[in-house]
Amino acid sequence: MSLPEPQKTPQQRLKEYLTDHYQDYAGLLAENTPRNADRKLLAAGQLTEPELLALYSRFFELPIADEEEIGEPEIYPGLSPEALNANLFLPFDWDEDSMRILVSDPYSLDNQRYLISRAINLKCRFELVRRSFLERQLSKTGQQEEEDDTVNAGAEDENTLRTMAGEARIVRLVNDIFNRAIDLGASDIHVEPGEISVSVRCRVDGVLTEIINVPRSQFPAIASRIKLIAGLNIAESRLPQDGRTNIQLGRMKLDMRVSTIPILTGESIVLRLLNSEAITFDLKSLGMDAAMLQKFDKMIQIPHGIILVVGPTGSGKTTTLYSVIAQLNDQKKKIITVEDPVEYKTPGLCQMQVNSKIGVTFASGLRSIVRQDPDIILVGEIRDKETADIAINAALTGHLVLSTLHTNDAVGAVTRLIDMGVEGFLVASALYGVLSQRLVRKICTSCQGTGHGPDGGKCRRCNGTGFKGRCGIFELLHMDDELRRAVNVNAPSSELEKIAVKNGMIPLRDDGLAKVKAGITTLEELSRSTAEV
Repeated sequence: MSLPEPQKTPQQRLKEYLTDHYQDYAGLLAENTPRNADRKLLAAGQLTEPELLALYSRFFELPIADEEEIGEPEIYPGLSPEALNANLFLPFDWDEDSMRILVSDPYSLDNQRYLISRAINLKCRFELVRRSFLERQLSKTGQQEEEDDTVNAGAEDENTLRTMAGEARIVRLVNDIFNRAIDLGASDIHVEPGEISVSVRCRVDGVLTEIINVPRSQFPAIASRIKLIAGLNIAESRLPQDGRTNIQLGRMKLDMRVSTIPILTGESIVLRLLNSEAITFDLKSLGMDAAMLQKFDKMIQIPHGIILVVGPTGSGKTTTLYSVIAQLNDQKKKIITVEDPVEYKTPGLCQMQVNSKIGVTFASGLRSIVRQDPDIILVGEIRDKETADIAINAALTGHLVLSTLHTNDAVGAVTRLIDMGVEGFLVASALYGVLSQRLVRKICTSCQGTGHGPDGGKCRRCNGTGFKGRCGIFELLHMDDELRRAVNVNAPSSELEKIAVKNGMIPLRDDGLAKVKAGITTLEELSRSTAEV
């Protein structure tokens, strides 16, 4: 009679899973403990912290704590901050019988049980959190913060900054910031040092919200880590810097633009997140109603002329232009762009990057482009008379020109070109259409805008904001014969708008009100986005 095979431990089952799913894992285990092998998978970008945490939870049958429920850490009597930091665990809730304890990996549970049993006589209930979160909580207990102050005393030294930027906990903290921003669907990350703490805020659906607040002493290490990733000078904090890089987070590749400027309390760092894998350029997904979409789709099929997309910074103009290009991009047309910067690298396009340091401006780039026999030209922005003149000349000589302007409404684009010094008859001849737009937040479909989940807590889908995602509101101006005649005689913008509305243009606010009535957004959100119109 054969004996039954011994049951595999959770660690053995996890090891088999990781070996089967990650080809480098067996090699990592040959030279590392399981804990360090797991961490090297994280460092290599093959796993994210939430993914690894989910595996720990699955194989060791431990619950994952809700980090949003965990407030400021308290030190349980009998447990010193030194012990908590050395062993990476944190009690956060207890009663007469039991204690809930946060851990970041399951490999040391027996040791942690032993340490706790020597100090207190309570039943331990372990819950998992990300290591970066646990370290951030532990830093608030005082011990790590004091160590930071000692290290940061020589922060001006470049070698010291490099050492600090390479510390494992700083690497994890910065990666945690990136991962949280991605989970929230953020477009930008703002790192802002104050006198006492560092605030990390993300722009989600156009609105900033704080995601992390850490001690001020950690700022030099965080700033140096971000600068190293972006290829910036880590020893320079007195001058603005700009950089661009891409990083691998789990299975996702993230493209980032990084900008720093000196401020009184250090440096303000802003990271623009460009996740090209998550973006689909499709006119149908922008939020136009069917009638307007049909008109705009017909408009962009013209062989020559200028079509402008206008609105303030952050109103989605680039996304609209790329959606147009995606629809027109085929092997039968040559499409060339000149942009500052090139945000989305797109197959099938010839994309030129503006570089004023070597004299490549919108105007000079556009002048060169027209000699390349293009069918369609995309100019990132018309900023001056020279660029406007070349764009109009290109449109009048057989090219479709797509570009943007910073104006509040569609009619404003006409008067803006004339104010730049372009003759009215040239504007009337070359300009074919103008799309003005804004972005409004959409009511969360899970909580219907309340911000509350089914259990009464914070809605997980919208993070308690009541909004999830954005859509556009638009007004579409078509330059018909009546408008062209009015432009030729220098009619005021108020007269141009009356003609446009009479001939079918739906004003921006009216399009927004229709979306409010349809339950897509709110009146308050519409007012916030169109306050200047």
